[in-house]
This record gives sequence, structure tokens and C-alpha cells, in this order.
Amino acid sequence: MAEQDNGRARSASVARKTNETDIKLSFQVDGTGISEIQTDVPFLNHMLDLFTKHGHFDLNVDAKGDIEIDDHHTVEDIGICLGQTLREALGDKRGIKRYASVFVPMDEALAQVVIDISNRPHFEYRAQYPTANVGSFETQLVHEFLWKLALEARITLHVIVHYGHNTHHMIEAVFKALGRAIDEATSIDPRVQGVPSTKGVL
Repeated sequence: MAEQDNGRARSASVARKTNETDIKLSFQVDGTGISEIQTDVPFLNHMLDLFTKHGHFDLNVDAKGDIEIDDHHTVEDIGICLGQTLREALGDKRGIKRYASVFVPMDEALAQVVIDISNRPHFEYRAQYPTANVGSFETQLVHEFLWKLALEARITLHVIVHYGHNTHHMIEAVFKALGRAIDEATSIDPRVQGVPSTKGVL
């Protein structure tokens, strides 16, 4: 259920239970950077905490999944749930900036995230990591998480990792940039009357 107050108090929550995962997630766009993350994927916990802090959101995630198989279903379904809550929390998108382009360095790595809150789901991803894993986390799951987030939030999302040689740093830069880009694109611009589209709807 979403809660809105003149387009400002923007939050939503979702519960998703399948044979593979059991997830409860709540997301507040206009938060204070507080996260409570409990999943069976420690690296994802770390990335979601960074995402929340740098986006000034509030995020609660309680997720259990079939990690005895692998982390895929848990990571994918959290991306689905986060995308659903983002879309619901934004409502009709009145007054938002809509677009953002953010660069974030992490030591030697540089990531860029470009967003259009467009109601047209599209995902472009340009990243080559030096290693296939960070600890037990498979780097290919970053793509899975981001694609499902873009799909369910119905946003256009471009993610580019320009360079780097430490895989952890490269992915960390992506999640920090993602938080900052969503924060900027969803922020209210007092100059915007209605929705920022010549169509009159997003």
C-alpha cells in the first residue's frame, strides 16, 4: 500500500512469497538513509545499505531464499520487490525531476547511472568485472537485480562502469550511483507543473 501527501510522503511496501523466496520489503523515497536489511546474501546486504544511505531513502528488507541452490532467486526477487515499491510510492509522478545522470568514483573505479522515470522499462548495462565473484557473490547477479528493478519500477535505466580493477569497488560505485540517481530523479522540482512530460502523463 502506498502513502502520499501532496506528492511528498512517498512510501510503499510489498510481501512476495514463492516456492523459492519469502520477502517483505518496505521503501520510503523521502527518508533519512536508514536501512534494516536481513537477507541470506551478505554482499547484497552491504550494497543495499549503501544504496539506501546515498539515496537518503528508508529501506526495510526481510528476505529468505533457497540459497542452498544459489543466490539467484533471492537477488532477483528483491530487485522485483524494490522496483514494485518504487513505482507505487511515486504514484502519478507529479512534480518530479524525472531525469538524472550521476557519476560516482570508488577509489580506482568509476560508475555512471542514468535514469528516466519514464513508465517505459528499459535497461542498458555496460560493465566488465575482473572477477566472476566477490566472495561467494556472483557478479552476474548485479545485472539480474538491476534489470528486474528497472522492469518492475517501469524506468529507463542505463548503468555504465567506465573502469576499475577491483570488482568490489566497481559494484559498490554502481549501487552508490544508483541511490543518488534515483534520489535526484524522484526529487520534487517546484517549477514542474503536473508531470514532466508533454504527453501529460507518465
